[in-house]
Amino acid sequence: MGQKLALAVAAALVALPAGASAETRGVTRDEIVLGMPTDLSGVAATYGVSSSNAAKMRFDEINDAGGIHGRKIRLIIEDQGYQVPKAVQACNKLINRDKVFAFVGPLGTPMNNACFKDQFEANVPNMFPLSAARSMYEPFHRLKFYGAASYVDQIRSAVDYFVKEKGKKNICVMYQDTDFGKEIVVGAEMQAKKLGVKVVEQTAHKPTDQDFTAPITKLRQAGCDLILMGTIVRDSIVPYTTARKMGWNEVDFVGSAAVYDLVVGAAQGMEGFYGMGLTEMPYPDSPVASVREFVEKYKKRFNIDPNIGAVYGYVAADLTVTGLKNAGKDLTVDSFVKGMESIKGYKDIFNGPEVNFGPNIRQGASSSFLAVVKGGRWTRVTQPLGF
Repeated sequence: MGQKLALAVAAALVALPAGASAETRGVTRDEIVLGMPTDLSGVAATYGVSSSNAAKMRFDEINDAGGIHGRKIRLIIEDQGYQVPKAVQACNKLINRDKVFAFVGPLGTPMNNACFKDQFEANVPNMFPLSAARSMYEPFHRLKFYGAASYVDQIRSAVDYFVKEKGKKNICVMYQDTDFGKEIVVGAEMQAKKLGVKVVEQTAHKPTDQDFTAPITKLRQAGCDLILMGTIVRDSIVPYTTARKMGWNEVDFVGSAAVYDLVVGAAQGMEGFYGMGLTEMPYPDSPVASVREFVEKYKKRFNIDPNIGAVYGYVAADLTVTGLKNAGKDLTVDSFVKGMESIKGYKDIFNGPEVNFGPNIRQGASSSFLAVVKGGRWTRVTQPLGF
């Protein structure tokens, strides 16, 4: 019996993947398994489909070039339909059945928040979620990495600009009654208080609501001269066009980066709508050569133009790749975290803000810029704004 046991132990040791600890889930001699719980079928599918496509594209580029320290990346994508119960199921599958090394580009504020506990107990890092909520990097957790300005940062910058440059005094908020929408309220109230102006009215709605006549009427009666939008795509377009059809033209509407989307910009009746941007919009005729090249590659592969979600997905994948390269061949969660913390002066191909991490830094950048819809396209109004 003793000899059999010794032989079994020896066989198990031989079977261990080279350059990876026995405890490193999702890592073998020749593969790194990553997971992406995202929305492929719900109200945010425009972001989920495009971001997962772009992440696959970036990882395939890396794999075609030989991988990272001899390992290829395999990405497992799970649809969560932008619903918290489905998100929990998707996360549990990726953690417990697929045993992924890390999540990359998981979509949605409430969905990420719902998965964190089980995810971190399993020692699975959360890399560059498609959510700009502060909970993506606060409170500090060694396994959280987020690369851009939060919704609160973005809305504070918007309020600061419109109060100081446009003389706005009566601020209002229209927001989804979700974790995401409430971040917009926090940012509005925080900066309004700092500047000595008032948030005079707020309206909340469900992400699936389609008729906004009543809330727009309520905000108009409150005398709003600036409406901050805690909205995404459809619930940005319908309220704005409703207000303009009602003849309410003297009020400005501005949303976070969640509204900075090709669909919003190209929708009929959106002229003059403002949003906070993080990177160049992926237009085929972008003045930035690397953006034009990205659009061409993406369209050739997926037969559709990329949207801003594709930009976020590509950057999430590329930053993750950078951390994996920095981690070295002996890939563990600890070496990966150190590899991420060593990222300094990172610049993406989309003219986004410089990203820096460190042992105590989990938000890589904090600036955003104001953009406006002109002629069906997003146009920058300001240089990067921030605190």
